Amino acid sequence: MVSRPNSSALQAKVGELFLKNPVMLASGTAGHSAEFSSFFNLSDLGAVVVKSLSPYPWKGNPAPRVHQTPSGMINSVGLQGPGLEKWAENEMPDLIESGAAIIVSIWGRTIHDYKEAADFCRELPAEVIAIEVNVSCPNVEERGAIFSHSADMTKAVMEATNRINRPKWAKLSPNTSDLVEIAKAAATGGADALTLVNTLLGMAIDIEKGKPILGAGGGGLSGPAIRPVAVRSVFDVRSALPDMPIVGVGGISSHKHALEFMMAGANAVQIGTANFADPRVSIKIIKGLDRWCKRNSVEDISSIVGKSQTIIDLDK
Repeated sequence: MVSRPNSSALQAKVGELFLKNPVMLASGTAGHSAEFSSFFNLSDLGAVVVKSLSPYPWKGNPAPRVHQTPSGMINSVGLQGPGLEKWAENEMPDLIESGAAIIVSIWGRTIHDYKEAADFCRELPAEVIAIEVNVSCPNVEERGAIFSHSADMTKAVMEATNRINRPKWAKLSPNTSDLVEIAKAAATGGADALTLVNTLLGMAIDIEKGKPILGAGGGGLSGPAIRPVAVRSVFDVRSALPDMPIVGVGGISSHKHALEFMMAGANAVQIGTANFADPRVSIKIIKGLDRWCKRNSVEDISSIVGKSQTIIDLDK
């Protein structure tokens, strides 16, 4: 199941999936995304990735859940959500009406949860163009070990979701020294593309109370602070898996940042934390990319994907 291509210089291709442009809203940074239709036309985006959903309602972590840092934010929302069924019933209709290309993000606490979520997604309408499998979750059957910190568990999750009947992306964690091997495991397990990366582990301490600021203790660091880590992650995985489609995410707030990710090897990008500061930032990035292409006589933005790979060898 793929969307139709258009003739724009910004048209992007992630595997067999054509996007109007390479700019998407990242999961968890725009509510369930239909809310953003009051700021701009959601159909102007490459796609919208909805907040991660499990097969069941999930209350998430205790408050406080968000803490601003000098270069981003730490969040510990804990994947709160209504569950796939209630989302499809109550939230999806508005997104479909907006004309957005929809990507559903799924998560689970067990392999069976992922399988159940994948089975539900088989029945979603054609407006849902892809499924992003958030593998950066704790496995309750393995004492809370993060799925995407293990090549074997990552492969198992992707194999458990192989009944998905549309493109399937694996969203991976940067909190491991084995990212390339885990990316390979995701590909072996059936991922059609990789989303790189999720948040970095972080924490902030209230020095007056002598305890963590966030209700759950630690959280995930996002925003400008993680951009160099995310760019390097994209570069390394593109170098190891030259034919694997990659979606870059992490600290992007301008078209220059998007270009940096694409030259590192990303086929498309997602905008996350920057949405909190400026809900229209994704549209500004699209316009910036369009101006850059015209100024540099670039007729197909995909021609810059991985450009930096031919310039430098990090092993030398």
